Amino acid sequence: MLYDRDCGFCRWSLAKLLAWDRDRRLGPIALQDGRGRERLGSMPEEERMASWHLVLPDGEVRSAGAGLPPLLRVLPGARPLAALAARAPRATERAYRFVAGRRSLWGRFVTDGAKRRADERISERADSRAMVSVTSSTSR
Repeated sequence: MLYDRDCGFCRWSLAKLLAWDRDRRLGPIALQDGRGRERLGSMPEEERMASWHLVLPDGEVRSAGAGLPPLLRVLPGARPLAALAARAPRATERAYRFVAGRRSLWGRFVTDGAKRRADERISERADSRAMVSVTSSTSR
């Protein structure tokens, strides 16, 4: 998962997803990191920084709302949400854009302590994983 390390709300959200990911299938990489740029290839910086991105095992990149179904498929108990998101891609994209477009507003509600704990979780997971991966066993 590629995320914006300069966004407190983004870091907090990512840390929540990493906590949900008990099987440790997800690995965080900051968009600003060289590895993040490498994973996204020739994607223009403006597009890269406009959203979070999920790199699938085959190298395919899913961004914004389109990344939610494959992400949710690997999280315990989230397959029904993944199916719903996949069946309504336009609504999923709109919902993502609604939240993402107001991330500075949502970020005001994330305390400094929550950001610190999020950074610790992200750092621990990043240190334990060399690369972003979503395992291919999405048929669970």
